Amino acid sequence: MASVPKITLSASRDIPFNKLVLSQSNVRRVKAGVSIEELADDIARRTLLQGLSIRPVFDAEGQETGMFEVPAGGRRYRALELLVKQKRMNKTQPVPCIVRTDGIAEEDSLAENVQREALHPLDQFRAFQTLRQKGLSEEDIAARFFVSAAVVKQRLKLAAVSEKLLDVYAEDGMTLEQLMAFTVTNDHARQEQVWDQLARGCNREPYYIRRQLTEGAVRAADKRAQFVGIAAYEAAGGIVIRDLFEHDDGGWLQDPALLDRLVIEKLKAEAQAVRAEGWKWITAAPDFPYGHTAGLRRLDGHTVDLTDEENASRGALQAELDRLEQEYADVDDLPDAVDRRLGEIETALAASKNGSSSTIQPRSHAPVCSSASSATANSGSSAAMSVPKTSHRSSRSPAPTAIPHPPASRALRTHAPSSASAEAALRSQRLKLKRTTASSPCRNGSLPS
Repeated sequence: MASVPKITLSASRDIPFNKLVLSQSNVRRVKAGVSIEELADDIARRTLLQGLSIRPVFDAEGQETGMFEVPAGGRRYRALELLVKQKRMNKTQPVPCIVRTDGIAEEDSLAENVQREALHPLDQFRAFQTLRQKGLSEEDIAARFFVSAAVVKQRLKLAAVSEKLLDVYAEDGMTLEQLMAFTVTNDHARQEQVWDQLARGCNREPYYIRRQLTEGAVRAADKRAQFVGIAAYEAAGGIVIRDLFEHDDGGWLQDPALLDRLVIEKLKAEAQAVRAEGWKWITAAPDFPYGHTAGLRRLDGHTVDLTDEENASRGALQAELDRLEQEYADVDDLPDAVDRRLGEIETALAASKNGSSSTIQPRSHAPVCSSASSATANSGSSAAMSVPKTSHRSSRSPAPTAIPHPPASRALRTHAPSSASAEAALRSQRLKLKRTTASSPCRNGSLPS
């Protein structure tokens, strides 16, 4: 039996970098993949992982010149050249090389690129996971491989899918988009259950996988989640699952029972606050009972005309207001007693204009002038709290003696003063504005420009 000839590998040598030149035989012409700058940074971090393939350079007489050309490994050569230019590496630094003398230089360059097989995506996911388990943070991994931290999070999420499904993906039995859809939950048993169901059906689209995996969960855009707030839900021990590959509107809340309990608790607290406004009864519920609104119609409140007594009281207050404003028209800082009295009068006038009794409690941030508005009683409800929306007074019902929180009319000042001094300053400003606009009456609740 004839013996099989044995091969001899090319010799490896350490060649000083300044003895190397880039060969024109390198077949790579189009830039692709990692940039030279990123490759240089990677070499600086972990040194050169793969040597260069080089060939001796001969002179016209066929003698070696001591220089070597690089037909295979041009990007590594350029990265080393950049490190030398940046003074991060000596130009005489020995570089590990494979010295080739046989064959064709272009063939060596082509073979090095064609024979290389790209890493399977799953291998990359698992490699990132291994680095994470060995203590590297997501930010560290991102910096070392020139990707964003969000990309690292996605790769780690993919590596955390059930091993059974990862094996299916490795054997091309599942697309990457389908595998991404399975990352919306960390429950491996549920992932495998959904995959088995898909095997018996005809719909394996990623959107359908997500729908199956989030069945029973509550979207973060749901009115209950918006009412309670994601922070409060998580503080109570709730879990929010997120989709790192698709826009998920904030994700899904996995514990509907916890969410409903938080909704009821917050509604009850809101109901107590509303009850303090003087309502006779309040019922708080996330939704109306079935058929609760059947046969009901909306009632619109209307303003009841003031009585003769109320009109007389309003006229007296207006006269007193005009007298005080005229008396102190030239004063920059009003006395506290006068300023307080002006506020009481304006509050009473605003309340009577809105259809309430003039016995309303004083309010210090009354408007300078306002337009007529219909009277409504305060009602504060959240979500689907079943509380009245307006108060309805007929001509036969007596006017209320007070409203806990008078409706704010359209006014020049829309925020209450933060202190007594700020209130006095605002009132002085109002008097100055009134003097400068005496010939132009205010209309529609605002001063003329």
